[in-house]
Amino acid sequence: MSNSLGHSLLQSSVIKHQSQRNYSGSIAGNTLFQAQATSEIRKSSSFALTSILASDFRGRRLTVRRSQSQRNRLVSGLVRAVLATDPTSELGEKFILGGEIEMQVEVNVSSVPVVEIQLANCAGNLYLHWGGLKDIKGKWVLPGRRPKGTKVYKDRALRTPFVKSGSNLFLKVEIDDPSIQALEFLIVDEGKNQWYKNNGQNFHVKVRSTEKAVSNVVVPEDLVQIQAFLRWEKKGKQMYSPEQEKMEYEAARAELYDEIAKGISLEDIRTKLTKKDGTSSKQDTNASEGQKQTKVQKSAVKKRSYSTQRIQRKKRDLMQLLNKHIPVSIKSAEEKTSIKPKTLSAVELYSKSIEEQINIDILNKKTFKLADEELLVLVTKASDKIRVHLATGIKDSLTLHWALSKKAGEWLVPPEHLLPQGSTPLATCADTQFSTISIDGATNKIQLLEIEIGEGFVGMPFVLFSGSKWIKNNGSDFYVEFIGPKKAIKDAGDGKGTAKALLDKIAGLESEAQKSFMHRFNIAADLMEEAKDSGELGLAAILVWMRFMATRQLIWNKNYNVKPREISRAQDRLTDLLQNVYVNYPQYSELLRMIMSTVGRGGEGDVGQRIRDEILVIQRNNNCAGGMMEEWHQKLHNNTSPDDVVICQALIDYIKSDFDISVYWNTLNTNGITKERLLSYDRAIRNEPKFSSDQKEGLLRDLGNYMRTLKAVHSGADLESAISNCMGYTSEGQGFMVGVNINPVSGLPSGFPELLQFVLEHVEDKNAETLLEGLLEAREELRPSLSKSNDRLKDLLFLDIALDSTVRTAIERSYEELNNAKPEKVMYLITLVLENLILSSDNNEDLIYCLKGWNQALGMLETGDGSWALFAKSVLDRTRLALASKGESYHQLLQPSAEYLGARLNLDQWAVSIFTEEMIRAGSAASLSSLVNRLDPILRNVANLGSWQVISPVEAVGYVVVVDELLSVQNKTYESPTILVAKSVRGEEEIPDGTVAVVTPDMPDVLSHVSVRARNSKVCFATCFDPNILDDLRSKEGKLLKLKPTSADIKYSEVQEGDLKRSKNTEDVGQSPSIKLVKKQFAGKFAISSEEFTSEMVGAKSRNIAYLKGKVPSWVGIPTSIALPFGTFEKVLSDELNQGVSGKLQILKEKLAAGDFDVLEEIRKTVLGLVAPPQLVQELKNKMQSSDMPWPGDEGQQRWEQAWIAIKKVWASKWNERAYFSTRKVKLDHDLLCMAVLVQEIINADYAFVIHTTNPSSGDPSEIYAEVVKGLGETLVGAYPGRALSFIAKKDKLDSPKVLGYPSKPIGLFIRRSIIFRSDSNGEDLEGYAGAGLYDSVPMDEEEKVVLDYSSDPLMTDGSFQKSILSSIASAGDAIEKLYGSPQDIEGVVRDGKIYVVQTRPQM
Repeated sequence: MSNSLGHSLLQSSVIKHQSQRNYSGSIAGNTLFQAQATSEIRKSSSFALTSILASDFRGRRLTVRRSQSQRNRLVSGLVRAVLATDPTSELGEKFILGGEIEMQVEVNVSSVPVVEIQLANCAGNLYLHWGGLKDIKGKWVLPGRRPKGTKVYKDRALRTPFVKSGSNLFLKVEIDDPSIQALEFLIVDEGKNQWYKNNGQNFHVKVRSTEKAVSNVVVPEDLVQIQAFLRWEKKGKQMYSPEQEKMEYEAARAELYDEIAKGISLEDIRTKLTKKDGTSSKQDTNASEGQKQTKVQKSAVKKRSYSTQRIQRKKRDLMQLLNKHIPVSIKSAEEKTSIKPKTLSAVELYSKSIEEQINIDILNKKTFKLADEELLVLVTKASDKIRVHLATGIKDSLTLHWALSKKAGEWLVPPEHLLPQGSTPLATCADTQFSTISIDGATNKIQLLEIEIGEGFVGMPFVLFSGSKWIKNNGSDFYVEFIGPKKAIKDAGDGKGTAKALLDKIAGLESEAQKSFMHRFNIAADLMEEAKDSGELGLAAILVWMRFMATRQLIWNKNYNVKPREISRAQDRLTDLLQNVYVNYPQYSELLRMIMSTVGRGGEGDVGQRIRDEILVIQRNNNCAGGMMEEWHQKLHNNTSPDDVVICQALIDYIKSDFDISVYWNTLNTNGITKERLLSYDRAIRNEPKFSSDQKEGLLRDLGNYMRTLKAVHSGADLESAISNCMGYTSEGQGFMVGVNINPVSGLPSGFPELLQFVLEHVEDKNAETLLEGLLEAREELRPSLSKSNDRLKDLLFLDIALDSTVRTAIERSYEELNNAKPEKVMYLITLVLENLILSSDNNEDLIYCLKGWNQALGMLETGDGSWALFAKSVLDRTRLALASKGESYHQLLQPSAEYLGARLNLDQWAVSIFTEEMIRAGSAASLSSLVNRLDPILRNVANLGSWQVISPVEAVGYVVVVDELLSVQNKTYESPTILVAKSVRGEEEIPDGTVAVVTPDMPDVLSHVSVRARNSKVCFATCFDPNILDDLRSKEGKLLKLKPTSADIKYSEVQEGDLKRSKNTEDVGQSPSIKLVKKQFAGKFAISSEEFTSEMVGAKSRNIAYLKGKVPSWVGIPTSIALPFGTFEKVLSDELNQGVSGKLQILKEKLAAGDFDVLEEIRKTVLGLVAPPQLVQELKNKMQSSDMPWPGDEGQQRWEQAWIAIKKVWASKWNERAYFSTRKVKLDHDLLCMAVLVQEIINADYAFVIHTTNPSSGDPSEIYAEVVKGLGETLVGAYPGRALSFIAKKDKLDSPKVLGYPSKPIGLFIRRSIIFRSDSNGEDLEGYAGAGLYDSVPMDEEEKVVLDYSSDPLMTDGSFQKSILSSIASAGDAIEKLYGSPQDIEGVVRDGKIYVVQTRPQM
């Protein structure tokens, strides 16, 4: 970072750099000042030197004007400048040039001498005219090492421009040629052709010391460190570049060797520089007035592996980052936008009537504003004939004055055979009168004209004549193209899930918006109120529109000239409105940030005007008035756009490459600007840049400055521009060019400017870690200011957006470095990128808990916990789920609007279809996903997880079929043995008939319904974690494969048809077991107690729970249960109260039997219409009360109604799709299926578990396998993403459970004290049929979904608690298996450490 930039952006430039973590790759504390470029004096000082010197130092900026006492004070060890008219003259330090100009010269003599020259009280274009001397009377030589901007002057001298530094000019010259003994120079003002000399002579500076170092003495590095630190202090603690720091270090070494040359011993030097207590003998110089003092943390001298370039991050409570807003229902928002349907105007009704006609393609549609009316121009094509339809609501008589074009814009007289009746042909055009028609009533009239166009014409120019006046398009001719889109306008659909009315309005205004950015931004500003009122969907509509603009899917400028300041003013207006919505509607902050990132900052008045003025100054200063620069100048004057930032960068890259034109085109093309696009501008850029070498330095300087002006308007996410807008800057005007003065934003946190300076210094670092820490610390410090009202809030928002964007570019730049990184480094980077995503996200609770998990995993790794990799894998899986959830929420919110608006505007389908995907790629989520994918195989390797988890180890031979979702094919029947490779498996699907194997990257629990069904059906089922293996399997679609699984792996290979015939799987394909149901009758009771449970009254679920009562150990609880027995549903249905429901149900069942499966939902709804007979209500109340269960009716009639609805939902689940098709597959008579209802009081569980007393993956009967979730068990057996905690326990070592996997489920279900009504059919536990879990269990009250924080869960953090709970679960399973004498499938819960079993069944 150059001094000029650093000082223009920040007023204070010294920052504390302290380490956050101890990393093995860092430089040890006692070797911080090695002479490599990586050891930096400034950055080392705050840690290393405080341990050596233990003294405070004050941060300062460069002090240009010094007091006389400071200038004259000679400092020990520093060789001062020698200024003379000849080699023998007196020493001097300051010169007065031409009256008021002060020149200060200083020489630092070392192995690479440095001459620093400062000029005060000066103006104009001043240059250093200079050369080197190898001897006193020799000619000037031209050193090879030259400052930036140096030109060779007539092969005799060098000319270097001074650099602006505050209000002064500054220049540094380094002399690395050891033969050069002195430097001679003059000062020249090129603009005035005025020379400044030293009393008519050259200025002469000695740059070599005559003393020589003693060659046989080596100065210790710690002394060089101290000397370098003292030099840095004495020079005002300036901000140094790495090159400057290296030279400063070598200068310190040279000074110490000079001391030794004078006979001073190393011991004396050490005594002089240090005291016995390890502190400096030098006292800090006083801080200049008004500067802040910054104390550096003092610490004892320790040899620690701290990086010297890192900041000290503050410790914060992560929960302070929580953004948890009440979600806005998309349905309700949609309804809100449709409350006031738009009334179509007569012109719109006419347009609709044309567009809805069959076999008509719409080639073009434009709407022009005409004062209070509009002019519609619709170009259609039917039967190879093109027609132009014009319609308007103007009342006065109207004439079309028109022509045709074979080239865009030309006026050609239309052929007579094309003229509508009544037309008047003229020399180069024709006049045709509009006719008036009524649309839907006498008062709803429009003027209309239709013209059929012949072949060979590309467009139609026209103007209108009404009364005595001509009507034009903002002073220009109207023009409409006939060559429309390559395909006809797509069907926009019904706009479901969008703010349709707003999107329709946007589509109607697009022809106006494409005139210029000024028009587009002003229209967007006009629509903001409606967007805000439409809520989340309204803002999504604005975002989609602005994003289509930013990605160049929409026209930026068309036939309209606008001044840059008008564009920036329109941007300013829009961003002000976005700022106001951000303040008042924090729930939409993420959407608003995305909108702002597409718009750019803008700026009232002067900033935009500089775009127009500054290019003229660049042309004048660098003598490049014609060619490409003039064409660009014309474009900038008429319509500046974000393309200009790219063009400017392309010019800079081209000049830096020594005018390699391929570099220019590469920069343009990489950023989406082609030659065709340059030609498409209203002011086309046709020429390539052509500059000469003598223009190089001036253009680089001026274009670099110009880039800031362009980015200030167009690039909201540009870091340097965003920082300068917040910190304030002044850019002076030249001649006619206006000046710009941006004041700093008030109320920023203390030390914030220094933090931003740190970020700018490290922004190009290849090692991203240091930069990421600085960026995130800046975002964290900035965050409180973003929630406060501030008239400059948008500048802070753009700064935050820029910091966020820089995080993404930094991490992407570091990918190569991560190829061989250790897991802890990748994990740490994940925490940083995840923190960044949290700071940018609404509803970020799940992400915060993921971050807590990563921190916990890092802590486990640092303390040597052997299970760290297994735990980190669970956090990784949860992070993936969180990213998938975020992507799905984006897709649900944005994609419908993109599809609808894209169709209305007839955009390319590819741009529409990938809209949401590209939005996600533009954010931190994509970077995080990439890091997670890198870490996954590392963790699997460390945790010995392999590439597979085999859930059902069955050998299989079948044809590969690739599907997105198992759910989408669950009711399908495959004729041939099929291996399904399914992207998504939720956990409760059916496995399709004919399927012999299912492979998925998804992670259903081993004990989920689909996993149990796979094992019961002898279907191979496995999760594959390796994306390369999955890609290989997908590539084999249609081929015959053999899968050979073990308990931990699967081998697969291509086989021949003969292997299929020999495979035992083929014997089972398409065959169903012979299973029969027995119809159960109503036994005369609506409710029974557990003592009455028999096979004629209830299913196995109820009987088993009753059997356990009194037989299991006392420490295992069994909930009290009653039931509504078999036949109760049929009895209620036959009651005269429900005759209407019964009749409707019978009709629907007949339709179902005829194959109309769509009636299943209607049947379920019909069942919910049943009325409870009074006898049922009374019997159920009596049984519940006698069993000490709470009766819902005691809390009021509404509570009983809730219970009754829950009972009916259990009965209705007989007709859910999954259950119905499952019975069809095994040819069960669905009418014989009877449903009892088991009624239990819900235990408000801390944890829920499922046990298989024989390990289902390995079949090992000596091993219990169990899965545990936090909260209720529905997240374990239902379609809830993520994995449960899984463990095994040997039956002879139940007190030594082994965790196989930690939980990754983000959601837990919790409920108040309540009642649950469980399905208990006669079809759930039939031998050979996996009927369990097909039907619903319904709680009376709705469960609360809670985002889980495992970092505070004792099951994860307390080893003894974990062992106690898991051992108890395993022991309960073992006891119940012994009771039944066979393997059991057991469900239960844990409450306050006590185990409760709620059901058991034989393990299948």
